[in-house]
Amino acid sequence: MEFLGNLTPALQALIATLFTWGVTALGSAGVFLAKDVNRSVLDGTLGFSSGVMIAASYWSLLAPSIEMSRELNLIEWIPAVTGFLLGGLCLYIIDKTLPHLHMDLPTKDAEGIKTTWKRTTLLVLAITLHNIPEGLAVGVAFGASALGLPSASLPSAIALAIGIGLQNFPEGLAVSMPLRREGLSPFKSFWYGQLSGMVEPVAGVIGASVVTIAKPILPYALAFAAGAMIYVVVEELIPEAQEAGDTDLPTIGAMIGFAIMMLLDVALG
Repeated sequence: MEFLGNLTPALQALIATLFTWGVTALGSAGVFLAKDVNRSVLDGTLGFSSGVMIAASYWSLLAPSIEMSRELNLIEWIPAVTGFLLGGLCLYIIDKTLPHLHMDLPTKDAEGIKTTWKRTTLLVLAITLHNIPEGLAVGVAFGASALGLPSASLPSAIALAIGIGLQNFPEGLAVSMPLRREGLSPFKSFWYGQLSGMVEPVAGVIGASVVTIAKPILPYALAFAAGAMIYVVVEELIPEAQEAGDTDLPTIGAMIGFAIMMLLDVALG
């Protein structure tokens, strides 16, 4: 903790998002142990990821955004509502623009702009889309902790990074296993799986740098990251987790994920 406290917010965010990227790679490494994973297990872990992201959106992002608005003498709900909706709108635009493909779907059902990219590339981009708001959220949290506001603290930012890291494990697995089933070698499946997490350090450093320079936008930035994450959960993760028809395991996973992220934020933050 003391070591991180002596670094700039951008470096803090870089270290934290390198950790979350590393957990993505760890999940992707599952292809070296098995060629496939039980669908029920995958659905439960995707539900877990959803729960973590929902909890992080409120406890680590929206609640601090509202409190910061109060501290900055702003109308409390305006930054939270505005930022939240803008975050969702931004992800909507990316979702409709960036070519990507969800697991177990035929290539013809790829979303975004029509392209001739390979199926493997489209599968990787689907998970990459998830990681943009996650990296941004971690970066904004570390940037906020450096501004001396009571509502943002370094332990809270660390708790968020740990929570995002935990849910990145199944995300890494969710992209590498379908690639392995597509016939790619274990190494190539692992490589593309961990590659999907590379966007997190980039988004994290950008998020931390922007809010450090422009303090007035901080409440908006926190809510923006929350809106982006909720969009991903509702539009991508929950439908994928329940696609096979079993709603029990994804729901239980979501409850556990939410509880763990809430515990981390309250206990550490």
